[in-house]
Amino acid sequence: MDVVHFSIGSILSIALQALLLSSSYGSLEPYDLLYNNAVEAFYRKDYKDVVRHMESALRSYAEVRQTKVRCRLRCQNQHPFDSASMDLQFFDVVLRRSYCQNECIEEKVGTQSMHKISEDVIQDFHRRIPYNYLQLAYQKLKQLDKAAAAAHTYFQANPESVEMDQNLEQYKALEGTDLDHFVDREARPHQRSFSAGVKLYDSADYKGAISLFEEALQEYYRADVECRALCQGPQRFEEQDHILYRYSLYQLVSDHFTQVLHCEHECVRDLSTRPGRLSPMENYLPLHYDYLQFAYYQLNMVEEALVCAQSYLLFHEGDEFMTENVEYYREAIGHDLKPREKAEWYLRRHEQELELLMIGSDNMHVELTEGHYWTSTGGREDSNRIPSGTDGWMEYVPISEKKNFTLAPPQELREGGPLVYDSVQLIQNSQALNGTQRVLLDDVMSVEECAELKNLAHTITMAGDGYRGKMSPHTPNERFEGATVLKALQYGYEGRVPLKSARLFYDVSERARRIIESYFLLNSTLHFSYTHLVCRTAITGQQDHRNDLSHPIHADNCLLDPEANECWKEAPAYTYRDYSALLYLNGDFEGGEFIFTEMDAKTVTAQVKPKCGRMVGFSSGGENPHGVRAVTRGQRCAVALWFTLDPLFRELERLQADEVVQALDNQSSQSKWDTSLNINPKDEL
Repeated sequence: MDVVHFSIGSILSIALQALLLSSSYGSLEPYDLLYNNAVEAFYRKDYKDVVRHMESALRSYAEVRQTKVRCRLRCQNQHPFDSASMDLQFFDVVLRRSYCQNECIEEKVGTQSMHKISEDVIQDFHRRIPYNYLQLAYQKLKQLDKAAAAAHTYFQANPESVEMDQNLEQYKALEGTDLDHFVDREARPHQRSFSAGVKLYDSADYKGAISLFEEALQEYYRADVECRALCQGPQRFEEQDHILYRYSLYQLVSDHFTQVLHCEHECVRDLSTRPGRLSPMENYLPLHYDYLQFAYYQLNMVEEALVCAQSYLLFHEGDEFMTENVEYYREAIGHDLKPREKAEWYLRRHEQELELLMIGSDNMHVELTEGHYWTSTGGREDSNRIPSGTDGWMEYVPISEKKNFTLAPPQELREGGPLVYDSVQLIQNSQALNGTQRVLLDDVMSVEECAELKNLAHTITMAGDGYRGKMSPHTPNERFEGATVLKALQYGYEGRVPLKSARLFYDVSERARRIIESYFLLNSTLHFSYTHLVCRTAITGQQDHRNDLSHPIHADNCLLDPEANECWKEAPAYTYRDYSALLYLNGDFEGGEFIFTEMDAKTVTAQVKPKCGRMVGFSSGGENPHGVRAVTRGQRCAVALWFTLDPLFRELERLQADEVVQALDNQSSQSKWDTSLNINPKDEL
């Protein structure tokens, strides 16, 4: 070990240099000032200036990030802790690193203490708000390719934005744009390569998939290094009042170090979380090795397959199916091989951090998130892996038993129960509809009932009901109108519609609930979550060359993420919904077909043409993405129903409607309603 020569005087000299403001300023303009200039230009409609300032702000933001990473890693390598065995040696390294980083960063950015970025601006950049301004500015400047890219980039981090979803559909319909223009300018390299690899894997292009998965692994470990470097910045002490902070030197160092360590630990979550999502992709890093082991096997590269399988077992020690694969590979090549060193090192470091965090959390009360974000949930399947977002209905078949993987029938979910009413006819089950927990039924309503409910809809529905009054919430080419059961009963009470029609709406929805509950053989009561009488009307003069949907592809209880082949059960999705149904009132319109798709939101697996009395029912999760084709002529009306198995999430208006109907049933036909029944319709969900 080299001898470290230092003195107290040299340390004090370094400390003094670290505290002094640098006299040299970097040439990089602060990105918050550029951002502010761009916003001001937007409101004065100077769109060229918007583009100039906003693009500069994005470049500045990226450069600041990369500068911090580069400088911190460089100074870390220049001043290692290897020889720091005494207090003075330790703080000698700390001070030298501090001075090195300040000098390095200020050379590019300028004196750090001279300009602080506000938290609001930082959050705007994290949420990709600048791209919303850019897409509008580029649109005004007729640069549609750049507008499409900016819109797509914004939407990736804000998938709940209905307005941006509509903008994207409009861009796709315009001449001068093609699919190559819809790129994510902020795509993270490791996630981009992984998603592309999955697509090639699913199409049996194993050679191409291997190349992309290996690239994704390299990018993942590189991103991990950068993420950890960024953790070395200022930390927040949420429970500490630093005005009164009076802890000792070592307590202060310990507190800050624990925060940094916790930040580094969270890099696992950060790297496996897609933009705009709250939840990480479970089992994300191990899945790389899982895909690779089978892809290598398919190309008869058994040694590589064994190494990857062993690497997977580092994260899931004792996994039954992967252990069987390892035994198969060993027998095939006649010897054993070790896991990849990078995976071993990564996991060993992670476990060491957890041990330190357990010590540090006792002092700081840091809340540790359980798990490593690579815990596998439910069963796994091999030819179409779904890391999360489904209930694990696919069965993983070891390659030693079967080369072509097949889907096993779900064990927990059933269907085929009684249809309750003699007139109802089963048209197609899940198998015929090419999916899981799906059913198509006819004659749920009579022709007369359909006509009566459609007349009711024409009287009581309001534009944008349930969507905060937005007349065209899903597409600008159609008008959307809706009404709830309670509103129908109120109109009946007021004499504005026949009370018989309002009661029919109530009764028909209950009929649908009983059928769904019975057919899917549910062991507990199915409750109403939301009931909506809705109509979609094609707007005359806006139907030429349409290529959008009446209702975009989505799932009812999770946020569909086609690129990740995931459906995220998190807000703002209605995660408590379990089953859905659509009961159609008519078929005298053009377009408007209901469609099921794969999780890519593109591959149509089944299509349903609405008609009077027809009902499609299905489970509400990511296993059943669905949407509605454009209504190009006429009006399409239906009763839309969502159900929950959790009584805590029963529809409040439905409970009020139940009370009203019960009161009606207890009164004679001549008596008036009790005006104290508290009928208070709510137009929005």
